[in-house]
Amino acid sequence: MAERYSSFTPGGTAWFLQRVTAAFLIVVLAFHFFLLHFVNHASEITFAGTQARMENIGYFLTMVLFLIAGAFHGVNGVYNALVNQGLSGTPKKVVLAVLTIAGALLIFQGIWVALVMSGMI
Repeated sequence: MAERYSSFTPGGTAWFLQRVTAAFLIVVLAFHFFLLHFVNHASEITFAGTQARMENIGYFLTMVLFLIAGAFHGVNGVYNALVNQGLSGTPKKVVLAVLTIAGALLIFQGIWVALVMSGMI
């Protein structure tokens, strides 16, 4: 029988956060689809409506957490998939640095947009 390999240490922090963010993303994605595809249909979504939703602190925080969880989950998943495919040494460090910087920039830009949309800045 083939041996199973995973770059995640079972019970480790990255392993745990990958699962927690996955569960969070499923719940918030369902909320997002329900609100923006069933309650409000795509043709009814407007810039002013988005601003109004973002002014609600609960919605704002949910969307910011959605952004952070999605960015972490994606970056961590891509990195560990590459490690599982044999990435090691200097290329592994470079990929980790590039993905970390890209994830941080994505989060920064997303929070900036959320703050502008909410009228906080």
